[in-house]
Amino acid sequence: MTRFVCRPGGKLSGNIRVPGDKSISHRSIILSSIAEGISHISGFLQGEDSLNTIRAFEHLDVTIERDQDQVRVTGAGMHGLRKPETDLDMGNSGTAMRLLLGLLAGQVFDSRLIGDSSLSSRPMGRVIEPLQSMGAIIESEPGGRAPLQIRGTQGLKAIDYDMPVASAQVKSCLLLAGLYAQGTTVVHEPAPTRDHSERMLRGFGCDVYSDDSGISIKGNQSLMACDLEIPADISSAAFFMVAASIADNSDITLKHVGVNPTRTGVIEILELMGADIDLINPRNVSGEPVADIRVRCAGLKGIDIPLHLVPLAIDEFPVLFVAAACAQGTTRLSGAAELRVKESDRIQVMADGLVAMGIDAQAQADGIIIQGGEIAGGAVDSHGDHRIAMAFSVASLRARDDIHIDDCDNVNTSFPGFVKLAQAAGIRVSIDD
Repeated sequence: MTRFVCRPGGKLSGNIRVPGDKSISHRSIILSSIAEGISHISGFLQGEDSLNTIRAFEHLDVTIERDQDQVRVTGAGMHGLRKPETDLDMGNSGTAMRLLLGLLAGQVFDSRLIGDSSLSSRPMGRVIEPLQSMGAIIESEPGGRAPLQIRGTQGLKAIDYDMPVASAQVKSCLLLAGLYAQGTTVVHEPAPTRDHSERMLRGFGCDVYSDDSGISIKGNQSLMACDLEIPADISSAAFFMVAASIADNSDITLKHVGVNPTRTGVIEILELMGADIDLINPRNVSGEPVADIRVRCAGLKGIDIPLHLVPLAIDEFPVLFVAAACAQGTTRLSGAAELRVKESDRIQVMADGLVAMGIDAQAQADGIIIQGGEIAGGAVDSHGDHRIAMAFSVASLRARDDIHIDDCDNVNTSFPGFVKLAQAAGIRVSIDD
């Protein structure tokens, strides 16, 4: 089991580029695999989660060649996937499992999705239920959990679906299933979520319509291969945004970061707290907005996090909780029950860790209340959650004593090379095996 040891102090400086966006990396493999022709992908995230997606499509008889972060996919076409000879192991990735479930639900062959112990404990009923209403035949463990057995079908039927909870994974799952359905599938969101799937589908020549009434997609469309450049992941950049905000005399620029407006909740929340953030050289890359992000140290203050920003920052809350612990005053979050069913119960695990380090943090049913104060240091458990481990590493910048973080193996699922890049930027983190 990998342990991080983080020494107190340090400041951030220079220019760095974090790895490619995980959400976009997953989708790039999925869509290029069912497109006609050869797609070239650059900036692909070389983390375990996204590599598992490549392996899954290789088992589905798609030819994929990879050289570091450059990937060449020879698409099989909409109906060219083949029955896998083995279970498709999605490791730790809820995104990959939910999106592939939508795609596989429309195939004529049987398949089976599995994952690690963490993924096997996460609820899949939120996608199984609407897929079954489309005619999919899916068998799961009690509580709608993996392993998931998908039976072949001769076709799905379109649905008009109101999502009870805002979730880009559910939306994307149903859009992929909608490609194999008769008619037009419409998905209604209770709040905006990341729109990478819609943007990329359009890039592959697919007609997807979005307006106030929902997102719709017609079945039986063909996708055409295209070249994609994947921006740096804003969820990974968030650790350095918070780090530079809380460490005295810090001034860092994060290069080529995706700033899709459905993902910039972390920037908006930090700015409400008083962070000094500038977006430089904004541009468009493969249908996604990109910019360099400069962050300088600033005194943060506690806030009540606006409800409309919650789904736009759902993956960044662990490190935002660290920002709250270093802010003056009280920060309150509500409307974020989704955090309890991530790779860990991120509300409870972060609250427990902050309390262990001397911070007043009170877990709530759908959020948390954090009183800013002095971080004492100590030992915390990440519970195998990559974002928890990296968040507590950032906390060391303002700690009085060392912070020891247990169970950090899964950092490689989303951020390979995190420790080396963090050290280069100025965070005093090291690995103790």
